[in-house]
Amino acid sequence: MNHEKRAQQHWLILAIACLAYAFPTPSKSSDLLELSVEDLLNVEIISVSKKAKSLNDSPAAVYVITQDDIKRIGATSIPEALRIAPGINVARIDANKWAVSARGFNSRFANKLLVLIDGRNTYTRSFSGVYWENQDVMLEDVERIEVIRGPGATLWGANAVNGVINIITKHSADTQGGLLVAGGGTEEQGFGAFRYGGELNSNTTARAYIKGFVRDKNTSTSANEAEDDWNKVQGGFRLDSQPTTHDTITAQGDIYQSIIQQRLTPPTFIPPTYQQTINEEIDATGGNLLVRHNHIFSSTSDYSLQVFYDYYKRDEDFITESRHTLDIDFQHRFALLDWNDLIWGAGYRYSYDDWQLASVFQLDSPSRNDQLFSAFIQDEITLIDESLWLTLGSKFEHNDYSGFEAQPTARIMWAPHHQHRLWVAASRAVRTPSRINNGVKITAAVFPTGPDSVTAITVNGSNQFESEEVISYEFGYRTTFIDNLSIDFTAFYNDYSHLKSNESLTGIPNEIATVFANNNSAQTYGFEVATVWQMLDWWRWDANYSLFKMEFDGQDAAAETGISPQQSVSFRSAISPTKDIDLDLLFRYVGTYRDPDINDYVSLDIRLAWQPIKSLELSLAGQNLLAEHHLEYTNTSFPTPIEIDRGMYGKLVWHF
Repeated sequence: MNHEKRAQQHWLILAIACLAYAFPTPSKSSDLLELSVEDLLNVEIISVSKKAKSLNDSPAAVYVITQDDIKRIGATSIPEALRIAPGINVARIDANKWAVSARGFNSRFANKLLVLIDGRNTYTRSFSGVYWENQDVMLEDVERIEVIRGPGATLWGANAVNGVINIITKHSADTQGGLLVAGGGTEEQGFGAFRYGGELNSNTTARAYIKGFVRDKNTSTSANEAEDDWNKVQGGFRLDSQPTTHDTITAQGDIYQSIIQQRLTPPTFIPPTYQQTINEEIDATGGNLLVRHNHIFSSTSDYSLQVFYDYYKRDEDFITESRHTLDIDFQHRFALLDWNDLIWGAGYRYSYDDWQLASVFQLDSPSRNDQLFSAFIQDEITLIDESLWLTLGSKFEHNDYSGFEAQPTARIMWAPHHQHRLWVAASRAVRTPSRINNGVKITAAVFPTGPDSVTAITVNGSNQFESEEVISYEFGYRTTFIDNLSIDFTAFYNDYSHLKSNESLTGIPNEIATVFANNNSAQTYGFEVATVWQMLDWWRWDANYSLFKMEFDGQDAAAETGISPQQSVSFRSAISPTKDIDLDLLFRYVGTYRDPDINDYVSLDIRLAWQPIKSLELSLAGQNLLAEHHLEYTNTSFPTPIEIDRGMYGKLVWHF
């Protein structure tokens, strides 16, 4: 059955790709070099204060990835686009999995980074993180990606511990007409997309899309094929309506199905090796539906009500998991006095899961429903007009695992001159327990202890597991003291307590057992620098550097909480020597991880694009060009290390 589904998906993806060659269409010329350095700092964002605010006036470590950035670096997925943001650690595990985190603690199941897509929280209660292979959008429809490093829990809640990533797609009025995309290459074997937008009436616009891809397998560290190929088909829509001058309504949704290949080496009770190598096929399906209503009372007052439903199912050899999530969120902004801007809100989330487990995985119950109640308030106070601002706020939550949590923040920004901004912040944030933390039992290894006996090493969840906590201190400085150069500097110190640890359990026959506890702590510190230099009208440089240090208190704390490189560097050159040619180079250095098996590496991506006519763009991209393949990370559960291959692909984009 799975092979039949995969064959059907291959045919659908091929059909999408063929459509792109069958119709003539247009492509907008590059906007990247048309923006001045000042324009880039004045890009409006919403992730820091839940209202439109320029990046330059935001008292937080913010980096914005625009649509043109995504296109010009040749990204084919959201994690690839995130590689250019300072302080964000993106490691590709194989063709279909990523480890993504902010300021440390990276792993396949990283749980201290909150990810939003148009306000929809992609967090799963299963492990308090994100299945990146489940989250996808049509990249051509992304308006921008707001990357916030540091706690964002006051507005967004638990698990926004080290950062928030907010993926914002374009209003449907900005995607009118048709778009066809097609391409293929060595690793990105084939991909295609079709989107069409239209005007339903004078107040309503809409668009719909379908996309698909086939990705090739990589190379294992033993120089064999890794059996990690992947294909996916996804479709969706967005509708925007303005029934009155004060009201707007947005409805959008997506549905997907993918076939994911992976190789695991789990333990088994069968001699003589007590270990097996499995090539398995994961059938992953899901979808979501979101409705949002905004009402404007005046220039200083408005409210928003948002409801979304999300569903996914993953059918694997050892685990079949399905999850339903319903989320309701309300927020209201108003100016209480002339010198302050207050925003408050409340939310409710319901989640229901169902599990079928076998062999090495067990849970205390096959299904569970969880509820989350939340409220927040934040006030931005103007102490000195156009010069000094104070932001105070807190999030209050109650969840079924750890009970009540408060997550306050205080931020102050000073503008001594229109070309300089300085800010400091202190925040508390928590990572609440997950379903796995609470009631899982994992058999990690099996070995013989006698002629007729074996012993298993097991890891066990606990209903006594508490929230992990961080107290964070940040300092930032932005300047454009030279008209064509901007510098954004952030330093941070984070003090973590109650981090996950593994403690010994005794008295269990034929088991060496550990249980999840909260006996680890850590301190992290470092800084991040992001610079933009508009060297010439047709040549721009972006350079980012991140330094990250971590000190653990506790036995084997790094293995329990994730690992991250100490240094990372990226240099990006965007050149448009003529109006119809773009040449882009992205050089990255990623330092050695705490794990000695993951060495530092360098990577070079190059993209060349040509617009023979305004309506058509042809491009050729090379990825990971400096090595035939390299290791970026290893899977967290029963890993088989996989190296990421060098790749090249061609792409055609037409609008009509």
